[in-house]
Amino acid sequence: MRTFRTYFAALKMVIALTLLVGVVYPLATVAVAHVPFLHHQAEGSRIAAGSSLIGQSFTDSQGNAVPQYFQSRPDGEDPTATGASNLGPENVVDTLPTPGDPGKTSLLTNVCTRSVKVGTLEHVSGARPFCTPDGVGAVLGVYYSGGNVGTVTRVVSLNQACPAAPFVATYQGAKVECAKPGEDYSAAVVTPIRGDAPAHPVVPADAVTGSGSGLDPDISPDYARLQAPRVAAARQVPVAEVLKLVHKHTSGRGLGFLGEPAVNVLQLNVDLDRTYPVKAN
Repeated sequence: MRTFRTYFAALKMVIALTLLVGVVYPLATVAVAHVPFLHHQAEGSRIAAGSSLIGQSFTDSQGNAVPQYFQSRPDGEDPTATGASNLGPENVVDTLPTPGDPGKTSLLTNVCTRSVKVGTLEHVSGARPFCTPDGVGAVLGVYYSGGNVGTVTRVVSLNQACPAAPFVATYQGAKVECAKPGEDYSAAVVTPIRGDAPAHPVVPADAVTGSGSGLDPDISPDYARLQAPRVAAARQVPVAEVLKLVHKHTSGRGLGFLGEPAVNVLQLNVDLDRTYPVKAN
């Protein structure tokens, strides 16, 4: 009899939990999701071209920016890449490619390369501190007579593979060499060189860095304003009209003080297509 009561109690618990977790909880979740101010997020904010909550690219089949569209942050277009690279500010030295090894670019070189690319696209300077003019990290490997101190005996531009010309000819009296792929420079002191780029580059930071999640759908107003002339020219409309739409799709800080103003790229591009469709040639 006691065994029967134990099984019967267990059965009642299974039924109760099934109703609670399998019926009541899902229905309650759906009900909460239909609260007016949560409905947009709960339904995935679907619009004709995708979701305004997930970043995506506006590029052609070769990965080049489509001129009539605002561009998102780099690495913000792959829904499967939900995570950061975990590369920090000290990741400044590339692994140069060798036969059978494609190598690996550093975070600094990725930023420098993107900055040059964005600068070329928007017809502005892509220069930024610690970057070479050709878009790699401006980093020297410096050898001293006393290990980490003393007279400079040798200098290598670590991210510029031979036969590239180093971004500086000399450093503290020593001639700068290009780097030979596969050679071990671990004994050198890694020395980033700031250069003469402005402290506040024309190309903003969000144009050259991905978000923490890799899915950020927004860009800064500065990056949107930088792209406006290109988009206006491609759509054959005044820049002022494009900037009005940028302002329309710019959200303020959360609760008035959290975060920074942001522009939703997908919503802006959809509005552009609706308001100023590209004219056929």
